[in-house]
Amino acid sequence: MSLSAKIVTLLSNISGSSFVFTDEETRKNYGHDETEDYNFPPNVVVKPATVEEVSAIMKLANEHKIPVTPIGARTGLSGGALSIYGGIGLSMERFNTIINIDEQNLQVIVEPGVITQVLKDAVAEKGLFYPVDPSSMGSCWIGGNIAENSGGARAVKYGVTKDYVLNLEVVLPTGEIIWTGANTLKNSTGYNLTQLMVGSEGTLGIITKIVLKLIPKVNYNVLMLVPFYKSEQACEAVSAIFRAGIVPSALEFMERDAIDWTMKYVDGVSVVIKDEIQAHLLIEVDGNYTEVLFQEAEKITEVLEQFEIDEVLFADSEDQKNALWKLRRAVGEAVKSNSVYKEEDTVVPRYELPTLLKGVKDAGDKYGFKTICYGHAGDGNLHINIVKGNMIDENWITEVPKGIIEIFELTVRLKGTLSGEHGIGYVQKDFMPLAFSKMELELMKGIKRLFDPNNIMNPGKILPNS
Repeated sequence: MSLSAKIVTLLSNISGSSFVFTDEETRKNYGHDETEDYNFPPNVVVKPATVEEVSAIMKLANEHKIPVTPIGARTGLSGGALSIYGGIGLSMERFNTIINIDEQNLQVIVEPGVITQVLKDAVAEKGLFYPVDPSSMGSCWIGGNIAENSGGARAVKYGVTKDYVLNLEVVLPTGEIIWTGANTLKNSTGYNLTQLMVGSEGTLGIITKIVLKLIPKVNYNVLMLVPFYKSEQACEAVSAIFRAGIVPSALEFMERDAIDWTMKYVDGVSVVIKDEIQAHLLIEVDGNYTEVLFQEAEKITEVLEQFEIDEVLFADSEDQKNALWKLRRAVGEAVKSNSVYKEEDTVVPRYELPTLLKGVKDAGDKYGFKTICYGHAGDGNLHINIVKGNMIDENWITEVPKGIIEIFELTVRLKGTLSGEHGIGYVQKDFMPLAFSKMELELMKGIKRLFDPNNIMNPGKILPNS
């Protein structure tokens, strides 16, 4: 669609002409996230600074039926921030304030444009802990984390974004401003609008303020890197650790290629790996009592000895711990730098991980593509990177989708689902009927219609068109 000069002028009257952009370079820059090579520029980029401005923009857009796409840090992997119908790209970058850290109630009020790592560091200075730690936490924003219900390495012990959101200030597609809940740890008063907004990917409203729960900071951790001679045994060990009564603070899976590619991509990180090693687990336990942590590490080691493993590496310094985490967090970027790729974000009950991994490899063999797998194994969350490599364009277009469908069908059969933390967005929406019945999808569409009767709020995301 195109926007008239009158609409652009009205937007300038709301947010100021210096925060309204129609030039091609800015529009293109705000037309992509980290999802493959997609670029869908909005017709205009607007950068409001107050909830009142957002409300006025939404009222204008609703009146004229103009699509509005909320735009955050653009680190997403499912196309949630792509303005696929043009319209208004609403950048939340000026909403970047930590409003209040409440040390008495262990809460923080924050705006959506605050970088996740900045928030984590700010509360840590007060002796508090915000555990959610997506791999992009140094660049992603809290608002985007809420939109996608982000997780991360420590979700296995501490939970995902939804477990820390108490209350939200939201501008609805029609321009009304609401608070979704209360700043309390318990709330059984009416429908849970707060949790409905979490993970809604910007399709139901614009989040402008966020109240998050915090917990006391933990003081110590033990980190170990465990080499496995067989990838499927690494997956089997995940469930065995939990069945032994240990809940790690992180339990990450990395295939051999994931580590090899990342060591070439990241400077200053090196791990010696024998040729026969197929996969690694990166395992962390944390707490406030070192003797307890060492006992847990010993118990984990006993479990691991049931499998075919090489010597376990215990990180003996903060520098070594940081290097190992740098290695793990850089895997996605390393794969992206190596080849054209597609990333799937499957999640299954953790005991089913070996079956899922085998199914992924079988699909690759059947349809002729290579996969690099890694992820938050403690949650059963496997990131599947399908790399193009030398695959011809025709097969990339025709054969890979068949393999993806088979992987998703297997995931659902294993009582899993299509996305653990990246969201559905634009690229996965047509696969939703694999996970949900017609009635279930119609309920979701009904919620969307109730919130957004003119379908202007991030249209074309999550729900299939038909």
